[in-house]
Amino acid sequence: MVKRHSVFISYHHEKDEACKARFVRLMGDDIIDRSVNLGDIIDDSEPDEAVLQQIREDHLSLVSVTIVLLGRDTWRRKYVDWEIGASLRDTNANPRGGLLGILLPGHPSYRNPTYNPHLIPKRLADNCFADNPFARVYKWTDNALTVKQWIHTAFLRRKRTPDPDISRLPFARNQRGNCSYGCQSCPASGGIISS
Repeated sequence: MVKRHSVFISYHHEKDEACKARFVRLMGDDIIDRSVNLGDIIDDSEPDEAVLQQIREDHLSLVSVTIVLLGRDTWRRKYVDWEIGASLRDTNANPRGGLLGILLPGHPSYRNPTYNPHLIPKRLADNCFADNPFARVYKWTDNALTVKQWIHTAFLRRKRTPDPDISRLPFARNQRGNCSYGCQSCPASGGIISS
C-alpha cells in the first residue's frame, strides 16, 4: 500500500485554478493538500522575501512532495519558480521534498511523446535532465492510483538521487516569451515524458 503524502501543488493561479481543483477532487483522501489557495497571501505587496517566507512557513514546512501543474503559461510565473526553489532547499525547518510535474491537457507538449523543456519552469527543467534525475514530468491522467504512485516515487527520490540543482537565481518578476517557444535558456534537448 502506498503512503498518503502531504503535497504542495504549484500552478498558475489565474489560468489553472479549475485544473488544480479537479486534481484535488481526483486525489481525494489520497493526499493532504497544503497548497497556497486564492486569498492565502493576504498582502502580496509585501517584499518578495516576506511572501516567500510566508509560503515556506505556512505551506511548505509540512510537505513531502511538490507537484507542479504545467499549464500553457506556468513556466513564466515568479511564484511557481519560488515555490519550486523553496521545495528543493533542505533546511531544519523545511526538509527537502520530492518534485514532479504534470502536463495539463492544455499544455503545448501534452500530445507529444516528449515535452519542450522551454515550456516548463526553468527550475523544474534543471532537475529533469540526468541519468537519474531528481524530478520527472508526466502527462495528466484521471487515474488516481497512477498519480499516487508518481507522488510516492518522487518522495523516495528526494533522498536517493544526487542533490537537486538549486543554483539558478530566483525570478525577480514573471517571465516573458512566446507560449509556443518559452524561455530559451533551458536545456536544449526535449524531455522524455515519464510513464
